[in-house]
Amino acid sequence: MAEGSSVELEKVLCIADGDKVTLGTPMIEGARVIATSQGNGRGDKIVVFRYKPKVRYSIKTGHRQLNTRLVIDKIVGPGLSLEEPAKKPRRRRKGVTKDGT
Repeated sequence: MAEGSSVELEKVLCIADGDKVTLGTPMIEGARVIATSQGNGRGDKIVVFRYKPKVRYSIKTGHRQLNTRLVIDKIVGPGLSLEEPAKKPRRRRKGVTKDGT
């Protein structure tokens, strides 16, 4: 996947927003996740060593899994559209002003 390209994931299993949790059975119908690719890479090397005693058999091989790094841009719940993102209420703390005092 090219770096900077956008991908839409439609198989969403769970959406958690604070205390509100939505679980799918097995997936949530109508929910989507919009993500942006940050490029491809390779994971850490896994060493596989096979050994059989008394027959002088040993093989050492390695493997590096290919992976794609994604950054989540939006989580769209069921019944919501991409143009109208869900608005979260602003939290205000008592006694704290804008300058932090």
